[in-house]
Amino acid sequence: MDVKTFDYIIVGAGSAGCVLAGRLTEDPGCRVLILEAGGRDRDPLIHIPLGMGKMYEWGLHDWKYMSEPIPGLNHRRLNVKRGKVLGGSSSINVMAYTRGNPGDYDRWAGNGAEGWSFAEVLPYFKRCETWQNGGSDWRGGDGPLGTEHGKTQDPLYAAWLEAAEQAGWPVTEDYNGPHFGFGRSQYTMKNGKRCSAAVAFLHPAMKRGNLTVETRALSTRVIMEGTRAVGVEYLQGGQTVRANADAEVILSGGVFNSPQLLMLSGIGPADHLREFGIDVVLDLPVGQNLQDHLTTSLMWSRPNNTSQFREELRFDKMAVSMIRAYLFGTGPGTVVPGGMHAFIKTEEGLDAPDIEFMFRGAPLHADLWFPGIKPKFEDGYGIRPALLHPKSRGEVKLRSTDPRDHVRIFFNFLSHPDDLPLLRKGFKIGREVGAQKAMDPYRGEEVLPGASVQTDDEIDEFLRNTITTVEHPIGTCPMGPVLDHEMKVKGAENLRVVDGAAMPDLVSAHTNACILMMGEKASDMIRGLQPLPASNVVARTEDAA
Repeated sequence: MDVKTFDYIIVGAGSAGCVLAGRLTEDPGCRVLILEAGGRDRDPLIHIPLGMGKMYEWGLHDWKYMSEPIPGLNHRRLNVKRGKVLGGSSSINVMAYTRGNPGDYDRWAGNGAEGWSFAEVLPYFKRCETWQNGGSDWRGGDGPLGTEHGKTQDPLYAAWLEAAEQAGWPVTEDYNGPHFGFGRSQYTMKNGKRCSAAVAFLHPAMKRGNLTVETRALSTRVIMEGTRAVGVEYLQGGQTVRANADAEVILSGGVFNSPQLLMLSGIGPADHLREFGIDVVLDLPVGQNLQDHLTTSLMWSRPNNTSQFREELRFDKMAVSMIRAYLFGTGPGTVVPGGMHAFIKTEEGLDAPDIEFMFRGAPLHADLWFPGIKPKFEDGYGIRPALLHPKSRGEVKLRSTDPRDHVRIFFNFLSHPDDLPLLRKGFKIGREVGAQKAMDPYRGEEVLPGASVQTDDEIDEFLRNTITTVEHPIGTCPMGPVLDHEMKVKGAENLRVVDGAAMPDLVSAHTNACILMMGEKASDMIRGLQPLPASNVVARTEDAA
């Protein structure tokens, strides 16, 4: 077997892995191998912002995970989307750029994650991005990642902002700045196209001679000599390949793949590993602490105010729009039909928001149409309340010792008694905001769940039957129980986990921006660089500017 040797082996070319590859190879003397189980990100649908709808519908570039039956959701199983392509989930997600609240990171630091307070992570958020309005105390102005406000011109969103104020909730110009509340959406886009982690960090690095990128390469185990990681075995083209790492092996496979690889390599709960005859190298609670955001949808018809988006979904128009978006980065194909996010505290005194609202400018059944062949869909819009800090905890377990078998995903949603009442509260707030006078010109009939669902018991049953994940799973190799504050596996040498699995708990936001920041901060730790100077910005308040 021809064995190649590198300084660093990165398992997984997702959000964190792409950042690490980009930063580590800035040193021309550093040899880096990055392994990705999926393929190249050449699909035009990846790069056209509106292409995400078809990628979701057709299950493209996705691991196609399925959860175990969830008792709290009437034993439903949920599809769990995770990107399987260069860029990982940043190549298939909705592109929302939301960092979270200072209280989230101060909570991490207070619970033992030294160096992860908001003042210490803000410089890495800033280094990562180029914000459309330029750099400031809060925003980055010259980073690889393009971030910008959504471009939708639908007046529905101005009405939502007015409705929020009428209901007594804060409105903000920038929820990634000093104030949170209801605000215009922000996306990882640049020049009219998706700015995935691969586009921002990996593609430029691939021009360097010290980076090797292997795709269709499924990592099967970390090669351990005692407690020291010395390399990785992977399957590629039906063959088993070995690569050695002189410095470190870094797992960036994500919240399901990273714990699977650790457990297959003998690092995990000893009793669980012994069930499969795996020799135990380190007894650690790998796979536990699984968390994710929960959401449902409130939908209304829009009978007298047909949206421009519906007209743009005429088949021939949309075909031209997609070509235009891919070639030139212009036109309707570059506009995401969701123009707002909101982060609120439902009680005074909370350290961070506990409910998010996501807004949808089209009905759930929106699809292409053409005169005489397929009629237009009935127009509509919606608001999606999400539980930001569920107390329920799940876990990830091995299905077998075959690395090609998916792990078993036990979400355990609503197993904690506090979660359902809080999501119900968010549902009621969303319905209340949607009923404000500002929405009168747009609001038709409530089509989901419908006016008949009113009592707490009726709402709870609706939630149990409709809750889905927001696709933000985290925490299966967390700093604290499994990793130290530098994301090194406790008790191991030359082995780290740098991805969403390393997060101790959920932030009050979508997770991609946080994971990109973690990749940035980890790259300095790995290179032995001094951390960026902590920020001295004032703490964020609830009050709008």
